[in-house]
Amino acid sequence: MSTNKTLDQNSDNSAIWNNHISVPNTPDGFTVRTTHPTNANGVEVMLERWEAGSEEPIHSHPGDDMTVVVEGSMVIQFYRKSEGGLVTDGEPVLLKKGDTGYVRAGRIHDAKYIDDCKLVYVHDKAFGFATHE
Repeated sequence: MSTNKTLDQNSDNSAIWNNHISVPNTPDGFTVRTTHPTNANGVEVMLERWEAGSEEPIHSHPGDDMTVVVEGSMVIQFYRKSEGGLVTDGEPVLLKKGDTGYVRAGRIHDAKYIDDCKLVYVHDKAFGFATHE
């Protein structure tokens, strides 16, 4: 069962689920969003593998993203800017096998991998990665 663990972003309001089109000669009710850069309104999709104990620095992405945990578990911590620098924004979010997490465009966060992880990562339009200190 997939669950949204970030509370402010989900499948109803994430840009990941925009710009779907119908495809000729496919069943009624089927739509698709293809990949960027072939499709300017597409998504980038990555299959990621992370070793247990590895981590990503504090960063943000230019578009909404969605992560599905296929195997393992990870923790995401959100941050916000303050006059004194970055401060944590809420409790850490644990994502385990079968969970889906959404992060809205520009939201500052990190990621720590508790177990060896296999992830399906989908990013709205072209992927980008900007570190924050």
